[in-house]
Amino acid sequence: MQSFVIEGGRPLSGTVRAAGNKNGALPILAATVMASGPVVLSNVPRIRDVETMVEILAGLGADAAWTGPNEVRVDATSVTKTELDPVLGREIRASFLLAGPLLARFGRATVPPPGGDVIGRRRLDTHIHAFMELGVEVVLNGAYDLRTDGLRGKRMFLDEASVMATENAVMAAVLAEGETIVGHAACEPHIQDLCHFLVSLGAQIEGIGSNIVRITGVPELRGGEHRIRPEHVEVASFAALAATTGGDVTIEDVEPDDLISIVPAFRKLGITLEVGETSVRVPPGQELHVVDDLGDQIPKIESGIWPAFPADLTSIAVVAATQARGTVLVFEKMFESRLFFVDKLVSMGARIILCDPHRVVVTGPARLYGQRLESPDIRAGMAMVIAALCAEGESSIGNIGQIDRGYERIDERLHALGASIERTEL
Repeated sequence: MQSFVIEGGRPLSGTVRAAGNKNGALPILAATVMASGPVVLSNVPRIRDVETMVEILAGLGADAAWTGPNEVRVDATSVTKTELDPVLGREIRASFLLAGPLLARFGRATVPPPGGDVIGRRRLDTHIHAFMELGVEVVLNGAYDLRTDGLRGKRMFLDEASVMATENAVMAAVLAEGETIVGHAACEPHIQDLCHFLVSLGAQIEGIGSNIVRITGVPELRGGEHRIRPEHVEVASFAALAATTGGDVTIEDVEPDDLISIVPAFRKLGITLEVGETSVRVPPGQELHVVDDLGDQIPKIESGIWPAFPADLTSIAVVAATQARGTVLVFEKMFESRLFFVDKLVSMGARIILCDPHRVVVTGPARLYGQRLESPDIRAGMAMVIAALCAEGESSIGNIGQIDRGYERIDERLHALGASIERTEL
């Protein structure tokens, strides 16, 4: 087991490049199973979850390998297996994204219950219902055994705007017979990236970026090349740590449209972001303060489906709020266990009231002190890193494998910005 040892209280300054979008790379890698030729992907984040997905593809028989620091080549023409490795499949939630592509190409898939962050109940019902609408028979026998004698397009309405269920439905539909209309579809930036990737391989998809997606099935998809979109959650993470430490940080390789809900939410905490065409600068010396609603009412930052504030940034927003003067309510609508990490922040000196599993009231600014912490999931782990960078004294964060699942070489990149952070063996 490894841990981070962080000495806080240092403003961070410099330039950092945003990595590729984790939640864009994973479904795009899964979709390569349907390509009739090699696919080369660039700007792929070199993180544990992506490496596991590459291993799973290789286990199915694909020629899948890293050909550069952030480049992956996949030739899935030799794939014959339709049953995922049960051990690898349980390591990441994204393993279930292979169900749609395998069904589209082979008409069958056997997928173990997926892994992923323990942030609350994460239903697979929406995936299964979408597959059934397309003509898939489902048997649960410890794994998900999926079969079809041919996918047929259908008009469907998802019972929730699930990101992964939308991706699975779209991927299955691109090779299905006829037209599929997916209503109540999720439309996050990484879903848009997946759809644009599929179109570049020959898929016919309309309504990209909306909650109604129309897919006309095609006989096959060709090979090709694609660059993964930048990770907007990472951009926001760096912005928050720069603002809370009083640093001057420029984040490069940014897609401004992906910050549409992040900039106004951060503005409520008094965080100023200078957004350029391909970069974001966090100017130094910001005195963070909560901007009250009209009538001096306590404001609220709440997560939701895109284009609402991303649930993956709720943990980051809570930490940023501890350093802003005033009181704010943070409302995590999506997952009932996401906020349970706040007791660690309280132990550092944060003034937080956990109202219920979905809501916390944060009053700042609070002087934080170094503590021994444990990362419960990817985003809470990054939130703890930001808290430790703000704190007086030394903090240690264990279980950092969780952080490595979502943030590429985070210790090296933070060190380059002037952070005192070391990776140690327990």
